[in-house]
Amino acid sequence: MHTSATDRVGRFLEGETIPLYIDGQWQPAADGQTIEVQDPSTGARIAEVAAAQAPDVDAAVQAATAAFGGWSELSASERAVILHRLADAIERNTEELARLESMDVGKPIGDARGFDVPFSAEAFRYYADLAVSTRYREPLALKEMAAHQLRVPYGVCACIVPWNFPFMLLAWGTAPALAAGNTVVIKPAELTPLSSLFLCELAAEAAVPAGVLNVVPGVGEQAGASLAAHPQIKRLAFTGSPEVGRMVAAAAAANLVPAKLELGGKGAAVVFEDVDVDSTAQALVDAITLNAGQVCCTATRWVVQEPIFDRFLDAVRSRLGAVRLGSGIEEATTMGPVVSEGQRQRILRYLRDGQEQGASVLAGGGEARAPGYDSGFFVNPTVLTGPAENVCVREEIFGPVAYMLPFKAEAGAIELVNSSQYGLANSVWSSDLQRAERVASSLVAGNSWINAHNVFAYGLPYGGVNLSGFGGGVNGVQTYFDYLRHQTIARPLA
Repeated sequence: MHTSATDRVGRFLEGETIPLYIDGQWQPAADGQTIEVQDPSTGARIAEVAAAQAPDVDAAVQAATAAFGGWSELSASERAVILHRLADAIERNTEELARLESMDVGKPIGDARGFDVPFSAEAFRYYADLAVSTRYREPLALKEMAAHQLRVPYGVCACIVPWNFPFMLLAWGTAPALAAGNTVVIKPAELTPLSSLFLCELAAEAAVPAGVLNVVPGVGEQAGASLAAHPQIKRLAFTGSPEVGRMVAAAAAANLVPAKLELGGKGAAVVFEDVDVDSTAQALVDAITLNAGQVCCTATRWVVQEPIFDRFLDAVRSRLGAVRLGSGIEEATTMGPVVSEGQRQRILRYLRDGQEQGASVLAGGGEARAPGYDSGFFVNPTVLTGPAENVCVREEIFGPVAYMLPFKAEAGAIELVNSSQYGLANSVWSSDLQRAERVASSLVAGNSWINAHNVFAYGLPYGGVNLSGFGGGVNGVQTYFDYLRHQTIARPLA
């Protein structure tokens, strides 16, 4: 860790309370309420942040409304220059952001440094460049009429961000919205608000105009609900659970505001007998230990062909034994704690309920203590097996837990995977690429990956179906168009 990065993070956290960021200014919450942010490795306090209530959310929306005219009237090239400056600032502060993300979420700092932060900066660059190359006026060939269609920004966009990848998912929502000429109000998760607030310092350095980007952390039932129901927002993006997604969508729908919902998942990996067992086992162990399994699209159902089931399990056990638990801020850690005690208890409850319904623990299981830590929200990575109707197969656990299910033939694997109510992401593992393509196309989900899991790139659309979301995905060209409304101009010629 560079000393300068450590110093800047220390200065950012040293105040009594980190305020809200509204209209380019740091402001306390109107009623003075705060939230304590905890270190998942120890449970100790990291910082206090202001907790927005309805009046604070309204102030942020009013600031974004006032800023919309000036921001939207800039040319796409002018906005792109500013967003590229913001990406530059993110890249210059990779160490600071990685440290904050690791401290806040519990994830290994190498993951945050190597992927989360640079991939977030890339989001602003991708959509800034896409904004410049997009045609905003399309002529319409109509008889006896001069007509064209415009693409124009909506106005104020609300972005409600989850706690598992707070900085990256903030970028996925705000980068296309800002590039399209909208202004944004961001509500980060109350558990992990630090990187979102640090972005405000970087936005000021990049000369993002006041009011264009506003951040109001707070409790979901207060700040989040107020933002989703605000009558002046014009577009909403939410990432989180299906249960909360329903409430957010209903609140937005009351004002006829379109919502983009990226929700949960129960991803499957179909493993055929012709795979390289060792490398596939390593890849799937990496998948369930990434961010301590708190990844909505990760592979939590391992559907393994019967002839290799036992060999695959042996390979998995060997690799789980090499997982190093510890604080995310330690470079040697390969899996950190889960984000909170509440999340840890949720995972342990699922493990108990699953075993009561007939599941057996094949590897790992239960709460854990990391070497050198007497406390913290640690859970052992776990592999289960048992009945296909088990609660641990049906419901999203959101922890480092996989459930192994055997299958005989291709059709049976497809049936097992498609029995889920979710539909976010699955993968197929086989050296027979024709078969892999055929099976991947038969799985009901927004994303099917072949011989890999958790595959992301800008220009590669990502989204879900069924309980996993609706309203348009992220990371693709269409995502940009989701933040532009259509307007037709027509003049009869006769």
